[in-house]
Amino acid sequence: MFFFDPMYLVFALPALLLAMYAQMRVQSAYNKWLQVANARRMSGQEAARYLLSAGQMGDVTIQGIPGKLTDNYDPRSRVLNLSQDVANGRTVASLAIVAHEVGHAQQDAQNYTPLKLRGTIVPAVQIGGWVGPLIFFLGFLLRSMPLAWLGVILFGGTALFALITLPVELNASSRALVMLRDNGIVTSEEEAQGAKQVLSAAALTYVAALAQVIMTLLYYVFLLSGSSRRR
Repeated sequence: MFFFDPMYLVFALPALLLAMYAQMRVQSAYNKWLQVANARRMSGQEAARYLLSAGQMGDVTIQGIPGKLTDNYDPRSRVLNLSQDVANGRTVASLAIVAHEVGHAQQDAQNYTPLKLRGTIVPAVQIGGWVGPLIFFLGFLLRSMPLAWLGVILFGGTALFALITLPVELNASSRALVMLRDNGIVTSEEEAQGAKQVLSAAALTYVAALAQVIMTLLYYVFLLSGSSRRR
């Protein structure tokens, strides 16, 4: 059965290992700098309000969200969602994560093209992300190459989303480091390096996500190419 094809590991294992490494990096950096108080003793929520005000984004709402490292910015409602540890924490890690999400709010306010493009394709990606593999496997089982290729194309939207997401996240982190320095929120090189470590580790998770999607796509193409040669 192709579900247990050993070749799948050839494609999937490198990306899976990268994803595991990325998660370890994130947890390590986050936990390390979550224990280091920032010199200004500023909480994440206070930093968010300060940065939003400094960037003339006072119309962005800040609200709490459950979970750990669940922080995000929602451009549809212009809401900055902060987890409890980040909102209440007076640490270097809190500042880094808050500044990153404010970076997304700044992208939104400036109509940053990749962010807008990502938002536009979200509905299609949400459908193609789970329908695509189902159609692919159905087509593969029925030996219907057009149906299988349709599944690949639909799932390809997920790869496009991951590809667009990478520069969006890297840009938000770059903006975050600039904002933290320019607004005097980080006051030493140690704090700046700590914030950079947290953001760099987080960026690696998006690289890993892109790698996983691409390798899955390549595996689908490999299966279809092999099936075509056997016909």
